[in-house]
Formats: sequence, C-alpha cells, structure tokens
Amino acid sequence: MSWLNIKHIFLFGLLISSCGKPKIALEEEKLMLTPSVNIDFADILERNELRVAVDYSATTYFLYKGHPIGFEYDLLKKFAKNMGVSLKIIVQPSIKESFSMLQRGEIDLIAYPLAITPSRKEQVEFTTHYRTVRQMLIQRKPDGWRKINPHQMNKILIRNQVDLLGKEVHVLNASSYLETLESLEKQIGGDIIIIEDSASVESDEMIRRVATGQYEYTVADENLAQANTFYYPNIDFQTPVSFPTRIAWAVRKSSPLLLDSLNRNIKKVKKSGLVNILYKKYFLSSRNSKIVAKEDYTSHEGKKDLSPYDEIIKENAKRVDWDWLLLASMVMQESQFDPKAKSWAGAQGLLQLMPATAASLGVKNRNSPEQSLKGGTDYLIKLEKRWMSNMEDTTDIAAFVMASYNAGPGHVIDARALVTKYGGERDRWEDVSKYLVLLSTKKYYTDDVVKLGYCRGQEPVNYVKQINERYQIYKDLVK
Repeated sequence: MSWLNIKHIFLFGLLISSCGKPKIALEEEKLMLTPSVNIDFADILERNELRVAVDYSATTYFLYKGHPIGFEYDLLKKFAKNMGVSLKIIVQPSIKESFSMLQRGEIDLIAYPLAITPSRKEQVEFTTHYRTVRQMLIQRKPDGWRKINPHQMNKILIRNQVDLLGKEVHVLNASSYLETLESLEKQIGGDIIIIEDSASVESDEMIRRVATGQYEYTVADENLAQANTFYYPNIDFQTPVSFPTRIAWAVRKSSPLLLDSLNRNIKKVKKSGLVNILYKKYFLSSRNSKIVAKEDYTSHEGKKDLSPYDEIIKENAKRVDWDWLLLASMVMQESQFDPKAKSWAGAQGLLQLMPATAASLGVKNRNSPEQSLKGGTDYLIKLEKRWMSNMEDTTDIAAFVMASYNAGPGHVIDARALVTKYGGERDRWEDVSKYLVLLSTKKYYTDDVVKLGYCRGQEPVNYVKQINERYQIYKDLVK
C-alpha cells in the first residue's frame, strides 16, 4: 500500500474515531480523580531540585561505562543547570503511574518522549514539542534474512496495514500506541488483537521480545526502533502505523511558570543546535550506537555489569560493609574504572593511591586492580574505625569516610571543630560540609580551633556529592 493510500485511510479514520472513546482515554481519565498539587517554579527553586520521571531505554536514559547518558537525560541536565537547581532522576517504567506521581507532587516533570494526544492534554500541559516521530510496526525478519533481497522481504513481512487484522500486537502499557492501533482498526474495518503489556515492561524490552521470538509484533517510535537495530539487527521497522507525532514533556496544569521556563529552554537549545547534535549522537550515529551495543559494561539490554572489576569491588565492599554500588561509584569517581589511571599529583590505580599511602598499606603494584582495591578498602576501613570511635551518630559516616579519603581526615576534623564552635550538629555531614567549604576563607582557616589551616574544601564536598548522586543512579539502573 502506498503512503498516499495510508494517508487517505488515516484521514477517514480521524473522522470516524471521534464516535468512540479509546481505552487509553478511559484509563487516563481515572487519573483526573487525583487532585493536582500546587507546586511551581518558585517551589522547585526553594527545594533546589527538579524531580523528573523518565523512561529507561537505549536512547532516553541508561548507563554506559559507569556514566548516565541519553537524549532526554542530556537535555534535562542542560535545563536543570540553566534553572540553577540539581536534577533528581526517577526511573518509572509505567506511563500511567508517572501521571499519578505528577499530580501527587512527587515529580515536577514527565520527560518520557510523550506523544501529544487529546486525552493527555485534558490532564497535563505539554511543553513545546522538541521532535516529531512516526510510530512503526516492529516485526522480526525471517531466518536467513541477510540473504533475502528487499523485494522478497517485502512479500514476507507486513507492509500493508490491513494484514494486521487478526494479528496479536503487544503494546506498551498506557501508551499512545494503544490509541493509534484502535484508530487503525476503525480505518481498516476490522479487529487487531491488541495486548497491553505489564506496566513494568519498558520500550526496549518490548522490542527485545519481538527480536527473540517471544512476541510477533509491537509498536515503537521510529527513532527508538532505529537505535535498537544495533542491538537486534533482525528487527524490521519499515511499516508505519501513524503519521508523524509531536513528542514533548508534561507538567502539571498548576505549574505555568515551570512550563514557561521549560519552553524558553527548549527554544534556546533548538536555536543553539544542541537538539540536532544530540539527535545525531543517539539516533543517527551508527558508529556510536554500534560501540554501545557491543559494550559489555552498559545497563542497556539487561546488562548489569558496570566494569570488568565488579566481582572484586563486591568482595571488598563486604569487607567495609558498604553496598557494592557505593564502592563502585567511588572507584568510578577516582579512576573511571581505569586501573592505569594516574593523577597529576601522582596518585595511581583504581582507587588512586598515593605512593606513601600504598606503601603503608602493603600495596606493591598500584596498577594491579586486586591490590589497588584491597589497599584502598583497607584505608577506608581504617578511616571508618577512626570516625566510629569519635561519633555518637554514625548515620552519615560514609560521607565522612569519603571526604577523609579525598582530602585527609585532618581537614574534616577542623570543619567539625568549627561546627562545634559556631553551632550545628558535628555528626551531621550537611553541617560539617558547610564549614569544610569555608576552610578556604581566611576568617575560618585562621580560627583558633583549626589545626591544618587552609583547605580547598569545595573539592571534597563535591567529591562526596558526586559519588552519592552516581550511587543513586546505579541503584536505579543496576539493581
């Protein structure tokens, strides 16, 4: 069937589809019963955190060699920076639940690649769309497909949407794909067996199930399908089931100032060319996609390894009684999992041991992953015991240990002494970190209670913050 004929079918379908209400509209109307809270831009600035629900996929948000990356994620980082707030990512595979979370005030923004639909517009405000996509049928190529010419392939695969009659098509839970297929049913005058999947199943998983033969058909956005062909070259996504659809993010109707800020940012990044750059990076660059697809250390496609040293990290994490993902985040901060990493100051190895420290811990080869991790963990245990004997409340002890690992315990002790003098809780990292930063100010580093003097305290504070932020990401994406 030609695209012109498809166009006529869709135009006719649009006229008759208004007679009935699709399932997705009925499902989403239930969310209208949830009262929307009044949280807007000023409240987000006051809490200093933009809370965002995202989908987990090969292009939206995932881990690559310990780094969170993705098209929507990169845009969100830019927007949060422009707003002057931190970014809190919440992975939520259920579209329906993300709408409820938004109305309850648990998040400020849904940053899925959401199709703008009339039923959704009744509940939320959409940002300016930042791209358009077609929704495509995902089907599996036949065995030996590399030897089949395109003409024969088109005879084997579904190219005429009418041939979907009586076929089972699995769709993402509460997605616009359900509405699209129901509209298509009216256009072709028959029933498609539409199976709405579990709310916990994400877009990439739906495509994987088609590629592995678990499902015969699903529907996905064209660019996501294209990105997944580097993981599953046996999938076909050449048959459209919709016209180009506008893709945007969603905010509460009670957040007009946030919406205005996001729209100004979207306009700005579009004008700067960043959207096009990111689109090419994540959707059009076959080189980038192939590299990620072949990478063992990515959280995409069910892979859970962060590095070649995960098992050694797990063994050492048990010794210090930490979650292994916290220790992994620290290793990433120190060396980016490179056992030969070397700093300008002479620190070396996965946990960047200085020569004197390594010698005192019995580490002979700092480039050895086993020796570096064992020696670094021995030092962490030593620091933890030191702090344990001087703290009544050990809730934040990991932060004190990490800061001491980075800047030395002496400066942290000085900051703690300032807390005791000027007020605050000496066992609370939030209070101590403020004075650690102030140790770069003469008034404080010359104070009588300070023993070691000047410290560029922002560095250990950022160090702890970045490790903890990455740890939260690892928990979301790996666990």
